[in-house]
Amino acid sequence: MQSKARAIVALAILSCLISFVKFSHCENSGWSTPGQYIHACYSDIPALYGERGLSKGDWAYSNGDKSVEYPVVTGAVMWALAKVTPQGGDSAKDYFNINIFFIALLLIATALFIYQIKPEFTYLYLLAPAGIASLYINWDLWAIISMVAAIYWFDRKKLNLSALSLGISISTKFMPIFLLFPIVFIFLRRGQLKGFLKYLIISSITFAAINLPVYFTTPDGWMRFYKLNLSRGPDWGSLWYALTSLNIKIANLNYLSILILLAGFAAIAIYILELRNIPSLASLSFIVLATVMCTSKVYSPQYVLWLIPLAVIALTDKRDLLAFWIWQGAEILYHVAIWQHLAIVTGAKFGLPLFAYALITLLRITATLYLIAIFVRRGLASGTQGPISHRSLREFLFESADKYP
Repeated sequence: MQSKARAIVALAILSCLISFVKFSHCENSGWSTPGQYIHACYSDIPALYGERGLSKGDWAYSNGDKSVEYPVVTGAVMWALAKVTPQGGDSAKDYFNINIFFIALLLIATALFIYQIKPEFTYLYLLAPAGIASLYINWDLWAIISMVAAIYWFDRKKLNLSALSLGISISTKFMPIFLLFPIVFIFLRRGQLKGFLKYLIISSITFAAINLPVYFTTPDGWMRFYKLNLSRGPDWGSLWYALTSLNIKIANLNYLSILILLAGFAAIAIYILELRNIPSLASLSFIVLATVMCTSKVYSPQYVLWLIPLAVIALTDKRDLLAFWIWQGAEILYHVAIWQHLAIVTGAKFGLPLFAYALITLLRITATLYLIAIFVRRGLASGTQGPISHRSLREFLFESADKYP
């Protein structure tokens, strides 16, 4: 067991080093444009260090509409690491290196969590090419580790720890809030509605304890993340940006994207209720978050960092490895496409035109939907209980265990 864990750590270190080599051109060139796109080594870390006042020592949320556009834990990490960054001409480079050191540690820790959940497939998490390529783009790993921990503890019935971890994760990147959707259905399948209410209360209190001090002291900065996501139009990587780029006009985008997401969630709810056995959160998380990403108004290249661990822990059959690698192939193709398109947008002599970028975006989304379909088919192949009766639905909705598990 210990030798296998050491092998996972060694493989994680190798992945971090490969990713460092990929990003090293930008570090050496000072993240110049369009070079940082031509060489696919752009990172938000040095860019926001200067643009959000972190290089001057400003608190992450003290600059109103110029504050960081992330939830509180991420903002606090950005600010704290800026505080320990030496000032001078190389401060942006130093800030980048300090951040990626911690990201590397987070990758190792996340890999060890995944090893506890799905030891036979953990290597996929560390060898996934799109994950290595995207590792140092942003601060996502700070939220991903607490999300994976929440899933790990939930499926082991350590629900208080899971709820606490989920509250922290939502306070770090917000995306994990959508895990509450499968969680409530798992509790309903168990007949433990009271258990879900306790879980929700613990997560909510955790979120409030982290966020309220920042909201009351710097409300405009705290609100920036939420206002930005509510008001943004179709953005890079999204289905909507691709369709718009192909001259397909879309009216009422905000309502349409919400409607399609709700339709996707309705389909997932039916799927959960149709399964013969109560599913694990590990088996559902990829399906849920991938659905959110495919329907959202932005689908950034680093979002693959969220989906890779969820895909790995959802795998149950080696026959599905081909689908995993097909999906990874589409992701790495998109990773190249987005940067080459941005290169031509920012003045490079060569790059990827908009039409080709839009088509590759649609290919990426199609590959993600394909992997969702593979996991759904595998779940249904394990047996279904047939149509849900009115009586069993009433049991799901109105019966709960007296004792919290």
